[in-house]
Amino acid sequence: MATEKSYKPISGYLGILFTFLSAVLGIFLLAAIKNPLGIILVIFSLFTVPGYFFVNPNRSRVITLFGKYIGTVRKNGFFWANPFFNKKKVSLRARNFDSERVKVNDKIGNPILISVILVWRVKDTYKAAFEVDDYESFVKVQSDAAVRKLAGIYPYDNFEDDESDISLRSGMTEINEQLEQALEDRLSIAGIEILEARIGYLAYASEIAGAMLRRQQATAIVAARQKIVEGAVSMVEMALEQLSVKKIINLDEERKAAMVSNLMVVLCADKDVTPVVNSGTLNH
Repeated sequence: MATEKSYKPISGYLGILFTFLSAVLGIFLLAAIKNPLGIILVIFSLFTVPGYFFVNPNRSRVITLFGKYIGTVRKNGFFWANPFFNKKKVSLRARNFDSERVKVNDKIGNPILISVILVWRVKDTYKAAFEVDDYESFVKVQSDAAVRKLAGIYPYDNFEDDESDISLRSGMTEINEQLEQALEDRLSIAGIEILEARIGYLAYASEIAGAMLRRQQATAIVAARQKIVEGAVSMVEMALEQLSVKKIINLDEERKAAMVSNLMVVLCADKDVTPVVNSGTLNH
């Protein structure tokens, strides 16, 4: 496969001096001595004009002659080349691409909305100019295809896929690295270099977003309750141990059970409990 090669054109300032001298000499020959060579020189000077071109910073010109690739001019400045050369502009600047949000199914079939943010630039001007029809459109289509494929490999979250260590929501670093590598492989044919690729937007599709939000809330509540119960059991155990060590009160098994029940209610309740003062004996 062919790749980019460098081409060094003539300085435009040197070329414009040559064009000017040819035009002046031709006019002089025509006006002064009626020499037909003057017409040739004037026509030649006009013929050289289309050969001048500029190359701005972070731009390039891909040079072809009657369908044959001559080379690429990356050096900035004012130049002159064969007027028959076709000089196609190719930008070398870094560009941002924020894709549209697409609806895809994740690994377990849940519909999600996902988009990708891509920073890219042209690395090989030959491939960008000749290997694909339109390299900008190629970047958009391949980015969409890559993010669709990646979304189908992992679940949005590992609620239903406990065997999956990485999910789209929790494994952003690994997901972004895989996305960048996938895009690098897909876009290398067009001479595109990936500077950065990451997931820009990720959410459940509207038809299941409400249900999944309630599920996440329920999971969070269960996890919080589990921590509360673990702490409450530890506190009750410590309370019974301290009462026994300091011999404050001797409790039989029935009273211990009642005390444990009351402490668990107090410690695990959603709201502040209202104490009831027993003004009688412990048995009534």
